[in-house]
Amino acid sequence: MFGHYFVYLMGSANGRAVYAGMTNDLIRRVREHKSGEIPGFTKRYRCHMLLYYEEYPNVRDAIAREKEIKGWLRKKKEELIASLNPERQDLAKEWFG
Repeated sequence: MFGHYFVYLMGSANGRAVYAGMTNDLIRRVREHKSGEIPGFTKRYRCHMLLYYEEYPNVRDAIAREKEIKGWLRKKKEELIASLNPERQDLAKEWFG
């Protein structure tokens, strides 16, 4: 499979919840999370902020990275976010009208 794949971290505004996911369409997936279209963790804990993402050309690499991050303790996920987004800004804030 060819294309672009993304591993991403969504977080709640209060900083209490972080969700790791993988998609081939980051804009669509973030919109779904922000609108609450997807039942589950991100809807329940209001993880509406895109805090971090990585891009991969290979779906297998993206899946492996998602699984790796999901296996981490929250502290390590927070360190990853802080490495590129120390102020925990919503990276998708300007994406939607």
